[in-house]
Amino acid sequence: MAETAARTRTDRFLDVIERVGNKLPDPFMLFLGLFLFVGVLSTVLQLLGVSVTIPGSDEATAVRGLFTGEGMTWLTVNLGANFIGFPPLLTVVTILLAVTVAERTGLLSAVIRVSLGSAPKWLLPYAVGFVGVTASVMSDAAFIVVPPLAAMVFKAAGRHPIAGLVGGFAAVGAGYSTSPVVTSLDALFSGITTAVTETLPNAGAPVTPVSNFWFNLVSSVVLAIVAGFIISRMVEPRLVREGAPTEMVETEDDSLDRHSAASDDIAPALRDLPTDLSPGLEPQERRALRLAGVMFLVLAALILVAVLPGGSPWRGPNGGFLPESPLLDSTVFVVFVLFMGPGLVYGFTAGTLRTAADVPKVMGRGIKDMSAFLVLAFMLGQFIALFNWSNLGSALAVSGARGLEAIGLTGYPAIIGFILLCSVLNLFIVSGSSMWTLMGAVFVPLFALLGYEPGFVQAAFRVGDSATQVITPMNPYIWIFLVMLQRYEPKAGLGTVMARMLPFVPAFWISWVLVLTVFYYTGTDVGPGVGIRIP
Repeated sequence: MAETAARTRTDRFLDVIERVGNKLPDPFMLFLGLFLFVGVLSTVLQLLGVSVTIPGSDEATAVRGLFTGEGMTWLTVNLGANFIGFPPLLTVVTILLAVTVAERTGLLSAVIRVSLGSAPKWLLPYAVGFVGVTASVMSDAAFIVVPPLAAMVFKAAGRHPIAGLVGGFAAVGAGYSTSPVVTSLDALFSGITTAVTETLPNAGAPVTPVSNFWFNLVSSVVLAIVAGFIISRMVEPRLVREGAPTEMVETEDDSLDRHSAASDDIAPALRDLPTDLSPGLEPQERRALRLAGVMFLVLAALILVAVLPGGSPWRGPNGGFLPESPLLDSTVFVVFVLFMGPGLVYGFTAGTLRTAADVPKVMGRGIKDMSAFLVLAFMLGQFIALFNWSNLGSALAVSGARGLEAIGLTGYPAIIGFILLCSVLNLFIVSGSSMWTLMGAVFVPLFALLGYEPGFVQAAFRVGDSATQVITPMNPYIWIFLVMLQRYEPKAGLGTVMARMLPFVPAFWISWVLVLTVFYYTGTDVGPGVGIRIP
């Protein structure tokens, strides 16, 4: 498609990022190379006797090398476990089975057509931003649920679907550490912080899952607005200028599934599912949608009935849901059920599913679509497992923290330096719990000596923990997003993803830091009973 407008200087800069990034090797080979690099580096550091002491630990943590007897034994024993234990597989594969049913039966497109029938087009980017930021309540499931739904929303409203796809992923990833509602991440962070403060002589206010609630509430609104602005003023106009495709590219598998005799036993309505998302439903579709809605409410009610009673087995040891409970660990199950149940009801009512045998065939299509990621996950799992086993992540975090401490920064510049360090380390350690375990152990005591509340330090960590994770290859969900993007742009690579995401990173980082700055200089509590400085 030809370009429709003159390209801007920003366009040309992002084009350079895209070209350079796309010259990187195939992701599988890239991570194979990184795996070998980490293996060599860890071996050299072990031979040099490098170790770090994590504050709160009595023993030094030594770097372990891959190309040693211990390392090679670890690899041969754990090769399969590294792959199967790759964390995103637990979430992605399971939820994908249910989401595929809801998508390919037509339920999701029906919901979108109805909900957007009278919605103003200008509001959609901001709605996607708010939903994306809020979606961390779904945990990692948000990375694979929100972006494709946002793309469908944009297409239904006559806007560029890639803009919705990009905006949805950016809002989820770059704003992952905040939400207007309390999430399991709040419980996780507060538990880690509390564990650190137990050894402090003056620990300030107790840190609970709501200790950052006011800060999160304001941050989520600001970031949603920023995300909407970036989508509508930068991302979408650039897509239009470069003539990016607005339709999904039909793959060879799609063509074979639609036309081959092997698929004749699948309901015709499912094979020829329309892609037109314009408002308006047929009577049968409306009836199917109503029944699917009833099923959703019934399932939600059953879940509430199961978890709300005082003696519910889904409550935690203290009788509540926070800081930990089986309910918080059941997010994947809840999302799976709430997609699968209504999807099945819609499919059989609308006729897109004809027999029970159609259901596993539809679910199989979802796995087929993710086959490339499953192959890549093998190498990703090996690399991340080695990075963690070798203790290189610990060495990086502790060394960086000591470097900042050695500079002697005090006051608010020290907070900014801390956020910068977190942002850089987030490029290598994308697990928020892992990084806060390391960073909290170092910086909570350090900043407590400077008079800062542990709850405020935790709020500052949230800024650095999320803003940069949408541009790092270490984020496993960025590869899932690449698969989604390639449905529109088959030639897209890591550079394309980075170019699409880059406008969000500085915008989110700066606006989030400004929010923290306002709290700091006005002395506003970041959560109930949690101020900036220890009284």
